[in-house]
Amino acid sequence: MNMQKNNDSIHMIEEKEIVPKSGFAALLLILCGFAASVLVIVAGSILLSKSEPGLGGFALTLGILLFTALCIMLAGFHVINPNEAFVMTLFGKYYGTIKTEGFYYTNPFAAGFNPASSSASASVNLNTLSGTTETTAAPVRTKKISTKTMTLNNERQKVNDVLGNPIIIGAIVIWRVTDPTKAVFSVDNYKSFLSIQCDSTIRNIARLYPYDTMEEDADEKTLRGSSQEIADCMKRELQERVLEAGLEIKEVRITHLSYSEEIAAAMLQRQQAVAIIAARQKIVEGAVSMVKMAIDQLGEEEIIVLDEERKAAMVSNLLVILCGNKDAQPIVNTGTIY
Repeated sequence: MNMQKNNDSIHMIEEKEIVPKSGFAALLLILCGFAASVLVIVAGSILLSKSEPGLGGFALTLGILLFTALCIMLAGFHVINPNEAFVMTLFGKYYGTIKTEGFYYTNPFAAGFNPASSSASASVNLNTLSGTTETTAAPVRTKKISTKTMTLNNERQKVNDVLGNPIIIGAIVIWRVTDPTKAVFSVDNYKSFLSIQCDSTIRNIARLYPYDTMEEDADEKTLRGSSQEIADCMKRELQERVLEAGLEIKEVRITHLSYSEEIAAAMLQRQQAVAIIAARQKIVEGAVSMVKMAIDQLGEEEIIVLDEERKAAMVSNLLVILCGNKDAQPIVNTGTIY
């Protein structure tokens, strides 16, 4: 019940874009306040020196309190650059989000909140080429959320295709934050969340297709022959997974695809054998058509009339010449063919 209640509270947080006050006007007022506080402090000191402890002490205390309050108010200034957002909390509650660039002044007790900035050393353990590898997220030192288009390099990882063959596949993801409030409050660290979901998606999609069919006329989709279509499938599935984090997946590209080292040599021999068979098949088809054409033309033009035995001998000789791996040595027949 408690877990269900927490999940419901996560979904109830809706983005509230606030319109803060201009920072320039607030800066002018605070500078005037500093000047006034200094004057009050100086006046209080002068009154104390003139043996007026009551009024002098009051002025001095008032000046110090005003100066201290103005120092605290300096925390309310924020500079938002283009394509940045600033998610703020006030005493543990969501305060609002600034999504427009500019120089602003807000409640000095409202602070920016970005879990990714405190997880500079956050790491994700992924099974990659060398087994278990630790991928460390890029350190983030700012409380602001970047809404720029970014690229996630998921590196190469070993997965099994639908036939169980181990393959190495790598992909990059082009993404951006579309809802900074969801990115901050819906998941612990949206960058690590994206990286883990990307790894899971690649594994889930790659295991549905074979690496290659080795057949030219096959209509089945393969990782090698239909990489763009499979990358689109990865994009759709990854978009569904990271939707709750306020992220948009713009594109997924497969950057590396190969057999794993332990079967690469065997698969290369298999590809070579398939290629040799295909080449031989083409050669035989061409040779048969050429022999047929020769026999037909000889008969139609009545150049020579061959019986079935001589036709068979001629076909055999021509096929040996046309299908052989080496050039045939011609032998001139100076006698009769019978």
